[in-house]
Amino acid sequence: MSATKDTSKSINLTLLSVVIFLAVVAIWIGVRLISPDSPTLFAGTQPENLGVTNETLTACPSTPNCVSSQSKDGEHSIQPLAYQGEGKTAIATLKEIISQQERSKIVSESDDYLYAQFTTQWMGFVDDVEFYVNEENGVIDVRSASRLGESDLGVNRERIETIRQAFQ
Repeated sequence: MSATKDTSKSINLTLLSVVIFLAVVAIWIGVRLISPDSPTLFAGTQPENLGVTNETLTACPSTPNCVSSQSKDGEHSIQPLAYQGEGKTAIATLKEIISQQERSKIVSESDDYLYAQFTTQWMGFVDDVEFYVNEENGVIDVRSASRLGESDLGVNRERIETIRQAFQ
């Protein structure tokens, strides 16, 4: 009879654990649906080393969750954006494109630089995306990096290519 009670308690604890887990997931999804812009534990901290120094964007970390047009290695490298006309007009166009994208926020801008943040819908991960009008090379250099994690499953590269399509 003791073995039956132990088995019954074990099943009840397992069932209770599953119910609690499902309740937490349901609450999480509800919060993300009701308030998708609210920060989460997965937002990370905004990097302090973003921006342009000596016409160079911050280098990608060694993790595969970043792409940059200034990177020399194949894993992180992506083509810069081509533009015609004035750099400040190109930045204004990029600002308009980014503003129309879901869960995006323009953080700072100037005539030759734009910094935006993109937040994933369900988990609230934040990616930092930068654009720099490199007049010397006649292109807009780009950098898109996830704050947390190891892999981004190609999201940063896909984002830049989507923006490139809209920009052209």
